[in-house]
Amino acid sequence: MTQDVNIHSHGRVGHISLDRPKALHALTLDMCHAMSAALSDWAGEEAIEAVVLDHAEGRGFCAGGDIGMLRDSALNDEGKSGRKFFHDEYQLNHQLFAYGKPVVAFMDGITMGGGVGIALPCKYRVATENTRFAMPETGIGLFPDVGGGWHLSRLQGRLGQFLALTGARLDGAECLWAGIATHYLPADKLAEAKARIIEHPDRIAGILSELAETPPKPRIDGNLERINRHFASDSFEDILASLEADDGEWAAKELATLRTKSPQTCKVALRQLANAKDFTDFADNMRQEYRIASRVITRPDFAEGVRAVIVDKTGDPAWNPATPEGVSEELIDSIFAPLPEDEEWVPL
Repeated sequence: MTQDVNIHSHGRVGHISLDRPKALHALTLDMCHAMSAALSDWAGEEAIEAVVLDHAEGRGFCAGGDIGMLRDSALNDEGKSGRKFFHDEYQLNHQLFAYGKPVVAFMDGITMGGGVGIALPCKYRVATENTRFAMPETGIGLFPDVGGGWHLSRLQGRLGQFLALTGARLDGAECLWAGIATHYLPADKLAEAKARIIEHPDRIAGILSELAETPPKPRIDGNLERINRHFASDSFEDILASLEADDGEWAAKELATLRTKSPQTCKVALRQLANAKDFTDFADNMRQEYRIASRVITRPDFAEGVRAVIVDKTGDPAWNPATPEGVSEELIDSIFAPLPEDEEWVPL
């Protein structure tokens, strides 16, 4: 058992609390294994009726995955340990999605990458004034994985494509508006919410509704028409051309943002979401994302993106290929191709 996640039960409720505050509770492989084991145990325990998923302290609910380990794997073991991390993390994502008992995720704080992967499969997803949701992976040569293809492709209009490409952050009010969160509670009501859920796990929806507040007006609502218009295409070049043709301030800002992202992983994300929209089984989505992850982790952009954004913090990644035009359909096809049968992702 890892000390980075606290696992216990209170009466009829299982409780998983992420506890790696210095890393904003970013997930390690040990944390994923501990969570999966607890969920498996509780699934067979009649006494446990629901599960609460939160974080112990600090600003983050969960800021992502163990990016340092993944880069180290890309550079030193040809991505082998990175693929193991992705495989088992994706099993946890799928386990939460298919879980037979209600899980309540309290997204109080930074909820990005791996944090999105464990929160969005839950039946109840609580946002607060502290929530900061994002899938910023294209900025480090990765892609919106951990189920992002499934979740983002099902948002209204082209919001999912916009979030996947730009890595834009949403606050708690915007998460509720978008359907990413099911409830909006003030952070100072969370302790009461958890205490009442522990007392009455059969009344979760009612308890959250009683404590919910009307959030501020979501800012992004005013930009939805622009998002739907400029991000309408599944071609990255079309999106860039649409923004270039608009001399407005918003378009200029989003165009500048997209120019900083990995062209390869922007193209990957657009195809990922287009495919995922048609999946009827979440497992098919995770199988696709594992194929992509297995290839992308050893492509040049990932190690370079992490270097520029996270390690050296220079913000000057040298993407390879450097331009959208340089990213061929053949390259994207190879990233999405099936793996050898004995290497494909499988659910727990």
